[in-house]
Amino acid sequence: MLAVNVPWYAVLLTLPMVLVHNWWRNPLNRIPTIGPSLPLLSYIGAYRFIHHAQEMLQEGYVKYKGSTFKLPFFDRWMVVVSGPAMVEELRRYPDDQVSFEQGAAELLQSKYTLGRDTAEDPYHIEVIREKLTRNLATLLPDVMDEIQHAFNEFIPIETEEWIEVHALSVMAQIVARASNRIFVGLPHCRNPTYLKLAINFTRDVIKGRTILNLTPPFLRSIVGRVFCPTATTYKLTSKIITPLIEERQRLQREHGVNWVDKPNDMLMWLMDEAEGNEIRLRHLIKILLIVNFAAIHTSSNSITHALYHLAAQPEYVQPLREEVESIIAREGWTKAALMKMWKLDSFMKESQRVNGINSTALTRIALKDLHLSDGTHIPAGTIVVAAALPMHSDDEYYPNAAQFDPFRFSKMREDGEGTKHQFVSTSVEYISFGHGKHACPGRFFAANELKAMLAHVLINYDVKFEREGVRPENKWVASTIVPEPTAKVLFRKRQH
Repeated sequence: MLAVNVPWYAVLLTLPMVLVHNWWRNPLNRIPTIGPSLPLLSYIGAYRFIHHAQEMLQEGYVKYKGSTFKLPFFDRWMVVVSGPAMVEELRRYPDDQVSFEQGAAELLQSKYTLGRDTAEDPYHIEVIREKLTRNLATLLPDVMDEIQHAFNEFIPIETEEWIEVHALSVMAQIVARASNRIFVGLPHCRNPTYLKLAINFTRDVIKGRTILNLTPPFLRSIVGRVFCPTATTYKLTSKIITPLIEERQRLQREHGVNWVDKPNDMLMWLMDEAEGNEIRLRHLIKILLIVNFAAIHTSSNSITHALYHLAAQPEYVQPLREEVESIIAREGWTKAALMKMWKLDSFMKESQRVNGINSTALTRIALKDLHLSDGTHIPAGTIVVAAALPMHSDDEYYPNAAQFDPFRFSKMREDGEGTKHQFVSTSVEYISFGHGKHACPGRFFAANELKAMLAHVLINYDVKFEREGVRPENKWVASTIVPEPTAKVLFRKRQH
């Protein structure tokens, strides 16, 4: 009996030794860890990160500012660089040494949430960077028209009574409407079935990413199908959008590439870019859904964060209203007019600084071994990010950083720093949109859309919370930050 059991005892004794040996040889072991780093014990840190990411990120930033630290996931380590100098160093790495696309795909679990083919050919990024940004001035009147229609539908104010609005949910619907006016045009941008699919796709991807990052790799294909049903969403969306694509293809065949009344929207730009490429044409609707994901997720969170600040601190309403109304009276609803609204622009940027789109930014994956200037050795295959929210909360870069100062950036611009502190501007100290050549390409459209939405609220509504002056706390799930999803904002017709 003893002889039979000896090999099992040997295995039990040897396994911890092997784990510790491999852990000791891993170059990542030399990087400071927030939480336990020993084999198996690191899973305790990974579990803690789900619920206490804010505290862990802040602890790492304070202890290792100007250097690096690492945080545990269940299947990997994530290396975090902290401070402007390290942000600049990470930004400067060439694409053959680090990859933004592959790094984002890893954290987003794109293979399961978005589809392998679309992740390998993200041609929509260039379409957004070139076509969408270049057409902002032309498209703004349509965006404004849709914003007005959407607000009238979702927040109808017929009397002077206050009404309760589930802010995050309603803002997501308005963002979806305004964005899809530019993505697919009328009447599809008002099709409730299509909009529901676009919004649900966004939520499924976020939920799927969170769950899949907690799932062992060998189970992800199964878990992805259950918790991220984007394939079903794609099929249902295809039934709505495919006839539109086919009709546009017919008109192009009959009247040539530049036919009269050819739509000037995202779907048409994607179709033109995919022309002659069967793979791209086959995945056209998936790409459209991915564009919706990028627009709806970030913009609905951003406008809700800003709305919460406005409702909690009504003393800022009057100076913002005065600016918006005076500029609109002179110039109308134009892109140039929105650019001159420095206080409104500052309000949005300060809201983003304080709350964040995500607590980290500049996501990269090392394609080769990296040797950072502080002596850190990062092996190939490692996810590297920058600590965004901790840096944005640092008094060294933003005096009284814990205070929400809505006109912080407009005052900087008045002091002669020009466009450096615009909402869309990035720097080594401000990385909500990333920084460098991989900064968010859609931020110019998003900034115009968000400022137009907030300006519409200021001109047409009064807003407040039931408990005046109390802004609900943000929710964190790992490094993801969202405004309190159940909070209600009170709206009423503006009292002149």
